[in-house]
Amino acid sequence: MPTKKEVGAVGGTEDKEERYLARKAGWGVRRMGRVGEEMRRVALVQAEAFHVPVALFNDFFFDFFKAEVLSALIYKMRNSPPDRYACLVAEEADAATQLLQAPFENIIGVVDCMVQDEGDILNNLQGAQEYFYVSGIAVLPSFRRRKVGTALLKACEVLALEWRQSFMALRAYEDDSSARGLYSKAGYRVVSRDPGWVTWVGRRRRVLMIKDLQIHDPQVEQQ
Repeated sequence: MPTKKEVGAVGGTEDKEERYLARKAGWGVRRMGRVGEEMRRVALVQAEAFHVPVALFNDFFFDFFKAEVLSALIYKMRNSPPDRYACLVAEEADAATQLLQAPFENIIGVVDCMVQDEGDILNNLQGAQEYFYVSGIAVLPSFRRRKVGTALLKACEVLALEWRQSFMALRAYEDDSSARGLYSKAGYRVVSRDPGWVTWVGRRRRVLMIKDLQIHDPQVEQQ
């Protein structure tokens, strides 16, 4: 479990990125600040989204899972170049609302973004050597179905273009019609599926969805 010293060592308040990458339906999305309070809040949001409740000692297992999420986040922040990994957070963009709470308490949605070169995905991306991968989209239960996910996906696209990536990719469960509908509306399309045998071992089948991006060259546009 990460200590307070380990969390604080990742960065200070001066590193916090205040610029919103995207605004949608009253939500603003920015890069996570490299401060302990924000990182703990991000771990909480992701843990609440992905923790599977158990009958006995659920609180204990939830806290353990949250600590693992925080540890993984710290590792990625420490070991990833700033143009290869980013954790984006969504919050209410209204300034008056932000003044009512500590900054980290305003975070209600999270998504991980990273540049990858996994061969199984590259096989579906003609001519690409790498791609922008979106994962871990998490929104607090009381804020779901309020376009927070749409705002997070829009910010991912803005960042992907800043990093000059031509393709975005993500995975979704085949039977999760709500998530797949969200991604389809954002411009993603299904290009492959997990093999059917994964259901024989108790796993849910996933689909791979991609989105093509048009990278503009400022020098060409000025000619």
